Amino acid sequence: MSRPDQEDDSRGAARKGRPSPDDLAAGQREFITLMSAQVRDVYLRKPHFLDAGTDLVTTSRELARQEISDALVRDGARLGIFTTTRLRDALLEPRPPSALTVGEFTAYDLRAVRTDDALYDAMSMMLRHRIHRVLVRDGDEIVGILSQLDLMGFLANHSHLIMAKVDQAPDIEALREPAAQVEALIRGLSADGVRIEIISGITGRLNRQIFRRLWEMVAPEALRANSCLIVMGSEGRSEQVIRTDQDNGLILRDGFTHPEIESATAAFTEALISFGYPPCPGGIMVSQPLWRQPLAGVRDSLRDWVYGDDPDGPMNLAIFLDAAPVAGDVDLLAEARAYLRRIIGDSAVFYARFASAIEQFSAGEGGWWRRLTGLRAAEPAQIDLKKQGLFPIVHGVRTLALQYGIDALPSDDRLTVLSRAGRIDSRLAHDLTVALHQLMELKLQANLAQIEAGEAPGNLLRWDSLGTLERQSLKDTLGIVRDFRQWIAQHYRLDQL
Repeated sequence: MSRPDQEDDSRGAARKGRPSPDDLAAGQREFITLMSAQVRDVYLRKPHFLDAGTDLVTTSRELARQEISDALVRDGARLGIFTTTRLRDALLEPRPPSALTVGEFTAYDLRAVRTDDALYDAMSMMLRHRIHRVLVRDGDEIVGILSQLDLMGFLANHSHLIMAKVDQAPDIEALREPAAQVEALIRGLSADGVRIEIISGITGRLNRQIFRRLWEMVAPEALRANSCLIVMGSEGRSEQVIRTDQDNGLILRDGFTHPEIESATAAFTEALISFGYPPCPGGIMVSQPLWRQPLAGVRDSLRDWVYGDDPDGPMNLAIFLDAAPVAGDVDLLAEARAYLRRIIGDSAVFYARFASAIEQFSAGEGGWWRRLTGLRAAEPAQIDLKKQGLFPIVHGVRTLALQYGIDALPSDDRLTVLSRAGRIDSRLAHDLTVALHQLMELKLQANLAQIEAGEAPGNLLRWDSLGTLERQSLKDTLGIVRDFRQWIAQHYRLDQL
């Protein structure tokens, strides 16, 4: 979790074109993850065996049929490897390929690693001996061949290399590949036991890099210079790990017009959908007029959301409060935020009304809570992790951050600042941070399982999918959420509304 007091250092480093402290820390964590990987963590293709006496024509047909470029060759007690690069040498022979055997062009000085060897050691062996492949053994059994290409494929799932691919992508089609690798990275980091707040931070940075590069591709330079592309909601807070929707918008400079605004924003939304970022069910995307306005229009919308009677107003405002700049003129977003603070002022009535949304999903809580505690065992309970866990924490903390002028966006950073400022008890802030991270972790694991089963990732978690200790931990977590809702109700005197 990044510390709020590091934000100025991070921004200054970014302006100077050097890595921020957060970026360096993330890079170190990923390096440690890579260093701890074992050979078994890389996808290993099962070896294909040939007899040394097989002629090269038959060999070539077999490799083509298997769609592989190498094979292990048995010559009595010897074992070697034949690769398609050796065909070049074979073609220089005066004899026809049908008269040549694969054993004549096989390298028998093989080196091997074991499945539990460190991946770093396998890489070092290849570099030290200037070889491109090593055998992989599990005990006495040969289980695969590890190639430099396999290693590169594994490394490509680490964010610094994904970012490099994003930066170098010449067009939308080329950008599709690194965008697709983000999910594999998430899965790998999760399997390595990396903490959820670190995974979400890495994922958030990657997503913004992808959005920024895509915007550069679809938007003319004049449009980019006179607007601010933003992400909002969980994406803005860097708390969305698996892609469940996209919340983005565009603030235009007042008086600026361009004939390609509509086509560029439509292309942006369509490309993200094709990359696997689902459209927002509520239409919170740059392709929608409400979320693509000049600064004056944004001010009007903010005023309506604060003082109007639009039932979607409070939720739209909540989503906007988590806005983070991705590309363009960041001052446009800063001006919109400053205007919002001015029109709200210190209105206790507004903060109470805004905070009351924390209770919008609590109706009927008794039913699911009784099922959790075992008092009712009808059908297996399904818990909505967002409505019954994440939203109450996020929205309560968001309201407090707005009231006390805290600019941090991630909920755990907001809690840290609130605690240091004495706005919330430090023990409650700690408990809420732990609860937030556990709910995010449960949601990630549920989403990965849903994807594995061919289902769309969502917010529901089956109670009977958890072990005994996990169930007890979740009960305690939801108890913290319940206590926080009560604290917010007392803090804002919601019973007087």
